[in-house]
Amino acid sequence: MIITRSPLRISLGGGGTDLPSYYERHGGFLVAAAIDKYIYTTLHQTFVPDLIVKYSKLERVPTAKQLEHPIIREAFDLVGVEGPYLEMTSMADIPAGTGLGSSGSFTTSLLKALHGYKKNLVHPAELAAQACYIELNRLREPIGKQDQYIAAYGGITCFEFQRDGNVKAWPLKLSEETLYNLEDNLLLFFTGYSRSASSILKEQHDKSKQDDQAMLENLHFIKDLGRQSAAAMEKGDLREFARLMDVHWKRKKERSGNMSNGQIDEWYDAAMANGALGGKLIGAGGGGFLMFYADEGKAKLRHAMHQAGLTEVRFRFDFQGTKVLEG
Repeated sequence: MIITRSPLRISLGGGGTDLPSYYERHGGFLVAAAIDKYIYTTLHQTFVPDLIVKYSKLERVPTAKQLEHPIIREAFDLVGVEGPYLEMTSMADIPAGTGLGSSGSFTTSLLKALHGYKKNLVHPAELAAQACYIELNRLREPIGKQDQYIAAYGGITCFEFQRDGNVKAWPLKLSEETLYNLEDNLLLFFTGYSRSASSILKEQHDKSKQDDQAMLENLHFIKDLGRQSAAAMEKGDLREFARLMDVHWKRKKERSGNMSNGQIDEWYDAAMANGALGGKLIGAGGGGFLMFYADEGKAKLRHAMHQAGLTEVRFRFDFQGTKVLEG
């Protein structure tokens, strides 16, 4: 049996500049962190002349080409696994549609398992590129490359998305003290809303393609904020990082009317009045997780969010990326 896992992620600055509609003309930059919440894939041989696939549904088909699940079907095809006499299952620590990059993590975990089955060695850059190729090129999803790359690499990582499609990756240079403070003082709260990122990102994709000046200026600003955020963290100035997150969130909301809603704004304002120094909604927007930075005000913030009915999900950073656990 082969078991793989791939981490989910939080965005720390520059998110949205990883869409091809933007970076192919202007170049993109962001910094993201992998967290210890995972998507797992298992793959093992059976004595049944079918391919059995278990995710939120159960599929049993003669070969992978008959699968309904688009990512699984394309991943099997890309790696060259037809599927009879195999069973594949997928499990997740956090539900899909909550802004933590689950689709990219799912794809990288599945590809890692299939490569393990074929005895292929695959570098994180190649794994991420293959996952992007499936989602962006084969399935034409209007999404970015952040999720696949941070899942494959792990850590707290800077990514530069170049106009020719190449991606440069390097670790953020944090002191040990800054790393621990960042880990201890970033808090995640689940809004209770799940949503599809595609509809929100499609609006950004379309406006970028149409050279909508307001959208492009917003993304230029967000890219610069991403670089400022990286610099603040590397200097150990986490209060400045928190302030930049707040600026980021206010500008991010301008990209789409579906980015937030009255309830999310109310929760955000309550957090900022009760110890948070900055924050934002993780992912494309519209639901998922609110993330805040708080140091001395953590207890007050936790109490306020608990009173508002939000559930905290505690986490640590993951520095291993997509990996084989067994097999």
